[in-house]
Amino acid sequence: MADIDCIVLGAGVVGLAVARELALSGREVLIAEAAEGIGTGTSARNSEVIHAGIYYPQGSLKARLCVEGKQMLYEYCGQRGIPHKRLGKLIVAADPRQTARLADIARRARLNGVDDLYLISGAEAAVLEPALVCDAALVSPSTGIVDSHGLMLALQGDAENAGAQCAFRTPFLEGRILENGEFLLSFGGDEAMELTAGCVVNAAGLSAPGAARRLAGQPRALIPPAYYCKGSYFTLSGRSPFTRLIYPMPDSAGLGVHLTVDLGGQAKFGPDTEWVAGEDYDIDPRRGDSFYAAVRSYWPALPDGALQPGYTGIRPKIVGPGEPAADFVIAGPRTHGVNGLVNLFGIESPGLTASMAIGRETLAALAPTPQHG
Repeated sequence: MADIDCIVLGAGVVGLAVARELALSGREVLIAEAAEGIGTGTSARNSEVIHAGIYYPQGSLKARLCVEGKQMLYEYCGQRGIPHKRLGKLIVAADPRQTARLADIARRARLNGVDDLYLISGAEAAVLEPALVCDAALVSPSTGIVDSHGLMLALQGDAENAGAQCAFRTPFLEGRILENGEFLLSFGGDEAMELTAGCVVNAAGLSAPGAARRLAGQPRALIPPAYYCKGSYFTLSGRSPFTRLIYPMPDSAGLGVHLTVDLGGQAKFGPDTEWVAGEDYDIDPRRGDSFYAAVRSYWPALPDGALQPGYTGIRPKIVGPGEPAADFVIAGPRTHGVNGLVNLFGIESPGLTASMAIGRETLAALAPTPQHG
């Protein structure tokens, strides 16, 4: 008999949501985290936006789980008193050529089940946000912000109340699948140990492809490469003139330099895109120089010197620069044929919004492959 029913690798927001779902379903769960606490990586270094589900391709996991997760997240935050605000977002068109593209964005959103968007003129946008200058805007009422750490604490609390345990400073080293189908995993840290488990969920974020390669016995061809896409954020000195989130028109490189507001009213801009070789969270103040022209396309009054270096985050990409964006990968036994194993790859934005839906999807993905006699 295995030492523990299920081990979840990673205590970011997705790992915690998965552990909560497993524990509430009656599974015995251990969360193994290399860092000293919950959510120290990607989960702590993002915009803390609750996304509506607007931009993702129809039928993708990102689209479906974002829309489902948004609803779950708003309900959960309301029930648990987790700080959040449904601020709304404006997607702004700088000129008539861009305005013509807003209808396409609204159409894609409707295909994803987001049917609350509506178009307003530049004059109407200026009534909502007097500092904003644009030709037209698309309003997304269901976009919001959340205290990501408060959310993670609540998920951890639910999981632990249902019997889950957290083991911090416990990096996963290597593992293999035993003849009886159980997993034998080795961990380092303060006290090196080996544990057997009936199932394993790899929710290691940036490290998920590497963790999968260290678990022998699964098809290596189904493990994607890992790419690191760094994003820098710059904060606005002084009071924000905006109360909603402001996004420029998306382009081939992403969603552009957008403005978000945190729960304290502090405005920040970003993230930009910088492909890096590994985890490096230093911020280069010079990257802020390119933000000014981008921001002034919708806020011409941005003062010189108003942007201060904030922080950086790294997106866990599974495709490289210039390649089409990848969908979430939730690879369970029906994908790779290994009963009891789920790998979560490429869980970038909207991973925070989708986290609770990913937890539910992961539980479903653990269903074993049919045995044919």
